[in-house]
Amino acid sequence: MTKKAIVAGATGLVGAALLDKLLADPYYSEVYILVRRTTGRQNDKLTEWIVDFDRLALDASTLQGADVFCTLGTTIKKAGSQEQFRKVDCEYPVELARQAASSGADQFLIVTAMGSDTKSMFFYSRVKGETEALLRQLAIPGLSIFQPSLLTGEREEVRRGERLGEAAARRLSFVFTGPFRKYKPIAAATVAEGMIRAARLNRPGIKIYESDAISDLVSH
Repeated sequence: MTKKAIVAGATGLVGAALLDKLLADPYYSEVYILVRRTTGRQNDKLTEWIVDFDRLALDASTLQGADVFCTLGTTIKKAGSQEQFRKVDCEYPVELARQAASSGADQFLIVTAMGSDTKSMFFYSRVKGETEALLRQLAIPGLSIFQPSLLTGEREEVRRGERLGEAAARRLSFVFTGPFRKYKPIAAATVAEGMIRAARLNRPGIKIYESDAISDLVSH
């Protein structure tokens, strides 16, 4: 049996790795990506949906039975304001999940962040927590939430703070053992592979994967 995959955020760090892996995976015969403008990518399995996320209206028949992957995410600096950040990291994913649930999608898999908490003192973590809380309220047969620690990989834009974090983590790699494994930086490609592994397991209910659990998914 082959499946349909729908990806929002396919041009980001995790999303780009995810798209490459989905296109190479025979389990998925159709891959749809939601983008604001064409990527120019060509593949027999690939269909681009040019969308306005503020007025998202997806084809219900395509969503039916699909695995929906969401890797949307930005920074407050790039978004320009907290309001715009909330749109990209909360409102857009939740609306996508709502349409997926109402159209009979099989699964919804999303990347949030370690430390997501509706009561966090940090705006970023609080928004991620609010997103997760809203998703939990939807009638999705399978909801997988990925909460990676610091993501590593080649980004289009340079994030100095993340580069410094990666360098520090490499020097302190001996610390990330036992109960501290979940804090170890993780490659975006590993998160992408973990999402696909989780989707293929097709587990019902709500599943949470922190960095250590994502690594275990991939290694096993």
